[in-house]
Formats: sequence, structure tokens, C-alpha cells
Amino acid sequence: MKLADFDTLTFDCYGTLIDWETGIAAALEPLAARAGREIAPDERVAAFGHHEHDEQARTPDARYPEILAAVHAAIARDWGVDPDPGLARAFGASVPAWPAFADSAKALRYLKRHYRLVILSNVHRDGFAASNEKLGVEFDAIYTAEDIGSYKPDPRNFHHMLDHLARDFGVTRDRILHTAESLFHDCAMARSLGLATTWIHRRAAAGGFGATRAVEEPPDVDFYFTSLAEMAAAHRKDAAGAGGDGSK
Repeated sequence: MKLADFDTLTFDCYGTLIDWETGIAAALEPLAARAGREIAPDERVAAFGHHEHDEQARTPDARYPEILAAVHAAIARDWGVDPDPGLARAFGASVPAWPAFADSAKALRYLKRHYRLVILSNVHRDGFAASNEKLGVEFDAIYTAEDIGSYKPDPRNFHHMLDHLARDFGVTRDRILHTAESLFHDCAMARSLGLATTWIHRRAAAGGFGATRAVEEPPDVDFYFTSLAEMAAAHRKDAAGAGGDGSK
């Protein structure tokens, strides 16, 4: 199997293209300052990961800012801080401030020359639109939790994407390579549905699962990289070995 065997890359965004852990840690700083003790960024994102999926499962039709606000209140209680609705709303509105990874825009521009690019994200449409400005490419299709009414890893999100790709672009499952950092939200479910997968292991150096739930038995993946730049370089190498530029 080679990267050039596919013509459609379906992406998770947050954690894969957008550095949500840096964004989350910064957005939780005002709450952490009230805790009466030092709360390091890694502890902040771990607290987020502990609560996010529960809120998404409990209220799957809630928009992501509402999920974030509820997570903020839950973290406040864990840290012994009185929940503050104003701080919770500010946290809910923080997605547009989350930075892109330094390599995302350049790598996406390269990959856009060779693939159809698709987003399958757990955020709301407005939040992704703000993030998309940092990514510098036009995606061929964007599917958000707000559109679908549920959050990954719910299989409904993946079926929604697959159905629309088949209907709107004539893309069959064997032509799709799902590309994500989160084993919990993305790689395990994509694999179970017969999709080829790439794990962009952004946390390889840091270890652990960060802002996502732990996965006791990591799923098999077809490709492994620690950055999107590394994936683009691997495609470039494959294309050079094939005597062409790899364009579909």
C-alpha cells in the first residue's frame, strides 16, 4: 500500500491540523489561575480530555461552544473552583483562537495538488471556518458535528461522510485515506468501518493521550507519521520513486 493509492484524504482537524492542546491550555489559564495551585498545561488538557467525550455523548445535538462551556464547568468543579458562566462562555468561544500547527498550511497546499481534501470535524461550522483561515487551502467538503447531530467516534459521523462522498463525488471507500491524530475519535472507528488510516502522532515526543481519551488497544493503522510535513514528504518520495509527481 502506498499513499498514492488513494485520491481522497479525509481529515480530523483539531489535534491533527489545528494545535488544539495549545489552544485549550491557553483558554483554561483564567480558570487555572483561580485554583490556588499551579496547574500545568498537560494537566489542563488531560482534564479536558476526561470530560469532553462525556458531554458530547450526553448532549450530541449541542453545538460545540455549548459542549466546551459544560466541560469548563466540570473542570472547575474538579479543581475546587466555583463555576463561572462568563469564563465558561469565553472558553466555549475560544476555538477561533486555537493555532494551527506550524507545518499544516504548507503540507496541505502540497497534498491539495494530489488529493481531494475533506474535513470530518467535531466542532461547529463557524468554529471551523475561523480555523480554516489558518490552514490556507479550500477543502472539497466539510462535515461537522453541527451538520450531523452527533460527535465522533459515533459511527453516524463517518457514515454521513461516506454517504456524501459517494453521492456528491462518486468516491468509494477504497479510495479514501482517513488521516487523524486521535486514535479514540478517529482511527479506531475508521478502521472498524473498513477505511485505510493514517495516524499523525503529534504527541509522539510527549507521550500519553493529551486531550483525548486513552485507547487501551491501539488499532492497526496503515501509515504512521509524527507530523503532516512528514506525510507530505513521504508522498513526495513515493511519487519520485514512481517516476512522476504522484498527481491523480
